[in-house]
Amino acid sequence: MFKRFREDIGFIRGNVLVLMTSGLLTAFAGTIPTTYFSLYVLGLGGTPFIIGLIGSASSIVTALVQLIGGYLADSRERKRLVFLMTLGSAMSYVVFATALSWHFLLVGTFVQSLFLMFQPAESALTADSIPPEKRGFGYSILNFVGAVSILSPLVAGFLYLTQGTVSAMRIAFWIAALSFFVAAAMRLKLKETFEPGPKKAGSILQVFRDSIMESLSVWKVLPRNALFLIVTSLLSMFFVNMTVPYYVIYTTTVLKVDELQYSTLIAWELAVYYVSLLPIGKIIDKTGRKNPLMLSSVLNIIGIWLFINGDLPRLYIAYFLFALGNS
Repeated sequence: MFKRFREDIGFIRGNVLVLMTSGLLTAFAGTIPTTYFSLYVLGLGGTPFIIGLIGSASSIVTALVQLIGGYLADSRERKRLVFLMTLGSAMSYVVFATALSWHFLLVGTFVQSLFLMFQPAESALTADSIPPEKRGFGYSILNFVGAVSILSPLVAGFLYLTQGTVSAMRIAFWIAALSFFVAAAMRLKLKETFEPGPKKAGSILQVFRDSIMESLSVWKVLPRNALFLIVTSLLSMFFVNMTVPYYVIYTTTVLKVDELQYSTLIAWELAVYYVSLLPIGKIIDKTGRKNPLMLSSVLNIIGIWLFINGDLPRLYIAYFLFALGNS
């Protein structure tokens, strides 16, 4: 039995091991400052409108650079992209940590979103590094690494309790910056898995144009089911991104739940999500995908109603339903 287990996890070496260990750092540290980010914006002189502005800037830039990132992942050295962009992400956290006003947070959000273009290259590098027959199990393990983030909101809550909002957030962002610098250093050990063709001379505008053309060509071969998924995902993400940045404000000011209790709610949600991933995955393999997708929407609708009309027990039920719906 032990021999079989060793064979099953034998692929966890080289690139996979580096991505897993560096992912542990980034998942844990990167989640700490997200807990009270909206309160940090208010603490630095921002308004609820500014919170929405920062969120919109993040979404727009992230969407645009994902196209460029996907194109570069198929035309440049993936290891170099992953290293440089992880390093850039670390530098963006320094901007957040040293912000003097909300204007710096807007700049930091732009920079951070810009460096997220490494994600397609990281995904491609991961796929290249896991044997085809182990990819399902391999991705499950790499995703489960994110379970370490369950502790992150509790760390944020402790910092808030002992330091106050602004000082706590500065410390949280410094922790994230240091962790991403270490992760970038670790990713120097990655081995390149892709041999790019001859580099074409051209400006970033040409790269962006080529990436747009490549993405448009995908629509010609897109299955009908995928089209429905994209449309419904766009609708749901529009409303999610419109409301989620204000959850912490609504919870603490309208529902009168203190900030420390809010951090335990987020930790609870993450715990339920990661614990439920594997059993729900098995259920989906047995029952198909359509009904669980529809059920997830129902769970989120009930969760939203409980959240809007919440006291603390209702909020715990709401976040339980959010976690199940997401997983």
